[in-house]
Amino acid sequence: MKRLAALVLALVVHTLTLAFVVLGGWTIVVNTQFAAAWALGGLLIAIGWMLRPRLGRLPADAEVLDPASARQLYGMADRVADRIGVRRPKKVAVRDLVLGAGYSRNGLLRTPVLVIGLPSWLALSPRRRVALLAAAYAELPTGDELIVNGALSTLGEWREALLGAAPLRVREEAQTKIASSLGALDTVSTGYEVAGFLGRIVGRVLGGPVLLTEYCLKRLARSGDAHRREQRQARALRVITAGELAEIDGLLASGSYVAPMQAAALRGESVASIRQAALSPAPPALDGSPAPLTPDRVLIAAPGSELLGSAESDRIDDELLRHYTRAIRGFGLII
Repeated sequence: MKRLAALVLALVVHTLTLAFVVLGGWTIVVNTQFAAAWALGGLLIAIGWMLRPRLGRLPADAEVLDPASARQLYGMADRVADRIGVRRPKKVAVRDLVLGAGYSRNGLLRTPVLVIGLPSWLALSPRRRVALLAAAYAELPTGDELIVNGALSTLGEWREALLGAAPLRVREEAQTKIASSLGALDTVSTGYEVAGFLGRIVGRVLGGPVLLTEYCLKRLARSGDAHRREQRQARALRVITAGELAEIDGLLASGSYVAPMQAAALRGESVASIRQAALSPAPPALDGSPAPLTPDRVLIAAPGSELLGSAESDRIDDELLRHYTRAIRGFGLII
C-alpha cells in the first residue's frame, strides 16, 4: 500500500513538472503575437526544464574504456550481467579514487553503464571481483524506484530554489564597504535588499508544501527498503552466495584494505607489488589455527570462479595497467 502511495505521489510531482512545460508552450502558441506571452511561456518552460527528472550521467572523473583495448574486462562484465539478468553494459568506465562499483542506465536512451573503482578492483581476488560486479548489477533500481527517485530529485530542486537562495556574497561585501566608507552617512536599504527579503519570505511560504511533500515521499519510499534488499539479494544469489555478498559489502563498507595500499603507493611500490601484497594470505597463528583477518590482510586470495579465472583476471590487470599506474599516484587522496 505504501509503495503504491509513493508511486502515486511521485507521479503527481512529475505531472506538475510536465504542466509547466505544457502551459508554457500553450501560452506561446495561443498568444504568438505578444512578446509578453513569449517571455512568460519561456519562463514556464525553463522552470519545467529545471525541475525535470535527472536521467543520470557519467561522473566527470570517469574514463570510458575502449572495448578493443579492454576485451577481457568487457567480456567478464557481460558474463556476469547475463547471469544476473540485466542488460550488458554498453560502456565500462573506471574511476581512480572511488571504491566499489556501480551500474546504471543513463540518458534518454537508458544506456547501461558499469563504473568500476580502480582501488577496489586492484585489491580484489578473481572471485571477489565477480562478487563486486554481481553486487553492483543487483542494485539496479526498478521502474517504480526510478519514478520515485526522479520525483525526489525534482523536489530537491524545488527546495533549493525556494529555500536555498541567499544574497550574493559579492553584493553584500560591496554594500558593507560602501556603508563603512560613509560612516555616519550610512546608506538605507536598497531595492535589491528589499527584493531579496521579499523573495526569501515568498520562498519560505511556498517551500512549506514542498518540504512536506518531500518528507512524505521519503517516508513512503523508505518503507520499501526491506523489499529492495530482498530483491537485491535474490539477484546477487544467481551468481554468488549470501556469505560472499555479505563479505563484499563488508569490505567495501570498511575500506580497511585502502590504508595499506596508500602506504605502499607512498613508498613508490609498483602496481604488481601492491596487488601481490593485497592478495597475500595472513600468516597462521602460533597455535596453528587460521589467523584472524586484520585490516591489512582482509583480501585473502580466493580461487577464481567459472565467470573469471585467475589467468583471465591477470589479463584484465594487464589491460588496466596504464590506468592503475596513473591511479596509484593519487591513492593518498582517498578518504
